[in-house]
Amino acid sequence: MLRIYNDLTRKKEEFKSIDPGKVRMYVCGMTVYDLCHLGHARVMVVFDVVYRYLQQRGYEVDYVRNITDIDDKIINRANENGEPFMELTQRFIDAMHEDSDALGILPPTSEPRATDFMEKIIAMIETLIKNDHAYAADNGDVYYAVASFDGYGKLSGKSIEDLRAGARVEPDDAKRDPMDFALWKSAKPDEPAWESPWGKGRPGWHIECSAMSTDVLGNHFDIHGGGADLTFPHHENEIAQSEGATGEDFVNYWMHNGFVRINDEKMSKSLNNFFTVREILQKYRAEEVRYFILTSQYRSPLNYDEEHLINARSALTRFYTALRDLPEALPAGGETAVEAFTAAMDDDFNTPVALAAMFDLAREINRVRKGDLQQAAALGAQLKQLGGILGILQQHADDYLKGDDGSGLSDADIDSLIQQRSDAKAEKNWGEADRIRDELQSQGVVLEDSARGTTWRRGS
Repeated sequence: MLRIYNDLTRKKEEFKSIDPGKVRMYVCGMTVYDLCHLGHARVMVVFDVVYRYLQQRGYEVDYVRNITDIDDKIINRANENGEPFMELTQRFIDAMHEDSDALGILPPTSEPRATDFMEKIIAMIETLIKNDHAYAADNGDVYYAVASFDGYGKLSGKSIEDLRAGARVEPDDAKRDPMDFALWKSAKPDEPAWESPWGKGRPGWHIECSAMSTDVLGNHFDIHGGGADLTFPHHENEIAQSEGATGEDFVNYWMHNGFVRINDEKMSKSLNNFFTVREILQKYRAEEVRYFILTSQYRSPLNYDEEHLINARSALTRFYTALRDLPEALPAGGETAVEAFTAAMDDDFNTPVALAAMFDLAREINRVRKGDLQQAAALGAQLKQLGGILGILQQHADDYLKGDDGSGLSDADIDSLIQQRSDAKAEKNWGEADRIRDELQSQGVVLEDSARGTTWRRGS
């Protein structure tokens, strides 16, 4: 039984899809005005694993991850660069796809862009006005009337009274209530704009997701996800807009992944501890970054530091070493580890516990391989199958263990030195054999001698 922590009810609940055998899931994607950072990587990896595991459980999953390609940040950056905003957004959409491919993220089934949904956005705003949940101001803006929606605050746990007391009111604000938020913004100089019943303008950020999600997935769907920073006001406002427009429940299960911290401090450009995915991938392999993200349960904070990435590298080395030199086989055996893995994933996608079950299976492979290589191979295939659910361990073992980062000795150089060491040992020239081993070790090459001969890997 799959149980998911539902932020709407603040408890774990048995997952039951609206349509048997099918899941409709929407996740807030990137606002494409810059490169993906580690926070974006976490969202992508977390919900990629959710997507994979739901499929593993036999569901047909309609996974929608939107692209916000019009908002204040995009407009400001395009104006700073002196380029059309669509050229800016397309460049960063392409970069996002490159980063997600590197991290092994499966493509979502749909990736709607806000600028393709202007008619739907305008129609939803018109419906909200008709339903007395929104109003057009004299300045050409349209606002959602928060007080008109009785359920406002049910996701975040915030009260309208407390929020109103702390709200800041601008002198020229056209809102009737300081809590109201913009659905449509009137056109300003040097900004892209679309025609609407209220004059030229563009949508507010929140209404974009309500229009896209309900159009692609329907008025009522199963799962809505995103980073914890989106809980309020973005997701709270989505609920108010969507339910105010349709009169139906919007989403059954709300999932939010935790914040990313850098050396126990909040990731922030102002603190100079802000890392893009590309910066991290200059030092660490994509599978190592993905594994590191999985070592924390998705709702918990994720603390990035060098030690954790090094630990991820060591863990993957242990896995791939267990898989090394195993013959082809069908997955079989390891029932205890598989049951533990499944129980962990059924418990709100608890990837750290699932990884622990996989380590138990790797230890079993190492234990049986000397006595029964075929059994070890079947267990190895089982380990790879479990790894595939998490998006790891899909490389050939030697490709990972011998992976060349472009520095140091080539594979051919290493093989040549190993042969020289073997010749020295055959001649009982132990000093020369030790010298070659030490030379390789100084270049980050680890030798492993066994009855089958000498194998090697890069690493410490």
